[in-house]
Amino acid sequence: MDGFPLKITEAVCLGASLGLTSVCYYLYTKSRTSLDKLDDAPHLNIDGKLRDILKVTPGACLQYAVIEGTVQPVGEPLTSHFQKEYVGVLQKFNLTEHRLVWNSLSRTWSDSERVLHQRVNAVPFLLVGSDDTTVKVLSPLQALGDHMEITHEKFHQVNYGLGDIVGQYLSGEKLKGQLETEEMLKVGATLTGVGELILDTDGTLNLRPPANGSPYFLSTTDFDTLRGEQESSAVLWKVLAIASALAGAAALLWVGRRYYNQLKVRWEQEQERRDFERLQAELPRVSNACVICLTQPRNCILLDCGHVCCCHSCYQALPKRTCPICRQNITRVVPLYHV
Repeated sequence: MDGFPLKITEAVCLGASLGLTSVCYYLYTKSRTSLDKLDDAPHLNIDGKLRDILKVTPGACLQYAVIEGTVQPVGEPLTSHFQKEYVGVLQKFNLTEHRLVWNSLSRTWSDSERVLHQRVNAVPFLLVGSDDTTVKVLSPLQALGDHMEITHEKFHQVNYGLGDIVGQYLSGEKLKGQLETEEMLKVGATLTGVGELILDTDGTLNLRPPANGSPYFLSTTDFDTLRGEQESSAVLWKVLAIASALAGAAALLWVGRRYYNQLKVRWEQEQERRDFERLQAELPRVSNACVICLTQPRNCILLDCGHVCCCHSCYQALPKRTCPICRQNITRVVPLYHV
């Protein structure tokens, strides 16, 4: 009982709680900062007045602004490989392999995914406003938000033979099949952009990732929906941080309570030892030796069985409060009196 009684499992739980709380709090502050920046960002219409606003802005740049327009390509758009009537400015193709892997601990099959192939195509595009004023969108692949729509999704299932089934059980892996998906940002879609708005020297308007590190958003939803998603994310991380902190506090209280109980037992044993030594000092020593240490005299009676077989020091060192002779539970111990 010397030192702080922190078990390995308790130390792992406390460490995990502290780490999880820190991560969740960091993500909460990050989401909260993004939400505050969205609330402070000015909402501007893509029209003839936008260029005039930037001309009188220092550096012809708004570090964070919200605009909304219709997607139009600069030049030829991209055509879907699977739906020829779909054209867009961003195109993403994924080929993912799905497997079942045997987990020997849980004795179950678990899903596993692996990306076999990924291809992204992009062409320059603009956001067009109500009076044909345009804003060129730069670095769209760096943007956050849901701005791609699934235009094709097909799962190619694998057919098994008897040999394949036997081999799967021996190897612990089952191939389910391959999923191919195509996503596109379609021409004509209404897009909400949040980023740094600048007026270039040639008079073109550009939307790009903010230089100050603020999040860059492109979303096919409106601004209120985009803000709601960020607010939900902030609330989720806040709840997880609080729950993790409470779990850590509960574990710490449990450890503290157990430590206090051990200290209490230690104080009671120390007081018992002192009382026994005081009573023992008034009695003559016996010649028969303790059956445990074989050096000290037998100086205590174990009750309720009544055996006189050990010294008080060995009694206190017993791993379990049972008699070394008959294994009965020891309810109390008294000094051995000689007449």
